[in-house]
Amino acid sequence: MTDSHPTPHLSSVQLQALRQDLEEQLEQRTRQLSGLRVQEQDGSGADGTWQELIVSITTAERAIAELSQAFARLTNGEYGRCAHCAQAIPFERLKVRPLARTCIDCQRRHEAA
Repeated sequence: MTDSHPTPHLSSVQLQALRQDLEEQLEQRTRQLSGLRVQEQDGSGADGTWQELIVSITTAERAIAELSQAFARLTNGEYGRCAHCAQAIPFERLKVRPLARTCIDCQRRHEAA
């Protein structure tokens, strides 16, 4: 990571910890999706089970997309900056919610709207 990245509020150790967490989540979701795809190929579920399977697949695909977007932000130096106000998102928030795209203030404003 170079000094030109706009995430100087995160140390290289913090960024590495967050990257590792994201990688673990991505691996877990990818394994989950793979297992769900096997179940989908079997196609032997009842309607209720089939619908639950489709919802689970959609949820896993969405999580993988969000994790991939977080990796892209990490790579281009946008990770850890609020998507609305560009302020730094504290490490503590990112540690709890690594996919956070907004600071607490913007998130509260969004939830109140």
